[in-house]
Amino acid sequence: MKKDKRDYKLLFELFLAFFKISPITFGGGFAMIPIMEDVMVEKKKWLEKEKLVDIFAVSQSIPGAIAVNSATFVGYQIAGIPGALAALVGIVLPTFGIILVLGVLLASFQHNIHVQAALEGIRPVVVALIGSAAYKMSRVSIVDKTSLAIFVVCLASLLVFKSLNLILVIFLGAMVGISISKVTKTLKQTVSVSQKKVSSEKL
Repeated sequence: MKKDKRDYKLLFELFLAFFKISPITFGGGFAMIPIMEDVMVEKKKWLEKEKLVDIFAVSQSIPGAIAVNSATFVGYQIAGIPGALAALVGIVLPTFGIILVLGVLLASFQHNIHVQAALEGIRPVVVALIGSAAYKMSRVSIVDKTSLAIFVVCLASLLVFKSLNLILVIFLGAMVGISISKVTKTLKQTVSVSQKKVSSEKL
């Protein structure tokens, strides 16, 4: 009974956390990253920062909105399928309500001077949030010269070739990571075998 109560409490906390995050993240899923990191890693301590970065990477690599994908993956990591459902409902419900209200009222306020001025002020803040998220993720993701080289090449490619398919870039990054991992593993095994041979010859 106590376990069930703890489970329901955790699910409610998950739902409430994402219910609060959803309406304050202007600019989409990327703007949500620093806020989610603050809540999930710093305050609740449900996940490690490295794990959260991996979740964002996977969420961006699959179809769908990154905010919804990330919330679902985070919920699953914390409390399994029930956690994924709680986080999903929490992230979608406020946004759905806000969009529904705005859709009804859009015609009456879309040309309002004050609304336009507010949006102009929000846009650079969204860019700042995304920049902050990118910086924080880079501190965890770019850990050596290899990862730095992959980052530089991908960034340069996206800036130079603006029509470049993002899925292709993600796929190539994954393939490079797998290849490097296999080569590194092979080299370590080769060195280990060589060291054992040298040790046996000395004996």
